[in-house]
Amino acid sequence: MPEDRQPDALTLARLRARDPQFLAALVQEHARPLYRAARGMGFRDDEAEDLVQDVLAIFLETLDRFEGRSRIRTWLFGIFHRKVFERRRESHREERHDPIDDVFESRFDTSGKWARPPADLHQILESKEIGLVIEECLNGLPASQREVFVLREMEGADTEEICKILDISVTNMSVLLHRARARLRECIESKGWGRK
Repeated sequence: MPEDRQPDALTLARLRARDPQFLAALVQEHARPLYRAARGMGFRDDEAEDLVQDVLAIFLETLDRFEGRSRIRTWLFGIFHRKVFERRRESHREERHDPIDDVFESRFDTSGKWARPPADLHQILESKEIGLVIEECLNGLPASQREVFVLREMEGADTEEICKILDISVTNMSVLLHRARARLRECIESKGWGRK
């Protein structure tokens, strides 16, 4: 099975030759994480499967343009990001003002101290009992926030990889991740979970 590291000359040669065994191993290695990411982005099972197939088809069509300057996973998630963006763009536009800012501000008193401390999001996420609540809350996130959250928290991608996949700055990624976490925390708490 191929390793997920920056490709060497042999790996690039096998890709360009479209070695069936090598490509099958790549599909086996990356299809499940792409599917999980698609589900995490709020796509139904059938939509997630279609999205993964689209990503893999585009990957195979563009193998000759893959220069090996990034990991194969990064290339695939870059394609994934563009396909998600295309699908989201077709369905709706995001709001310019993020209402979570108002919610976040309301959590502090006039001296800047917590008026209502947040619940520990990681502890809440580990609870299997609220899986449906989490899925509903994830589906309520704006697409860009959900994508950063899924890549970081569900796929374990590091900052550099996320920024490369989404073609965003570290600052932008940090803001999106912060807002996603704040929205999730607020949504989960509004449904009665994690309140103290």
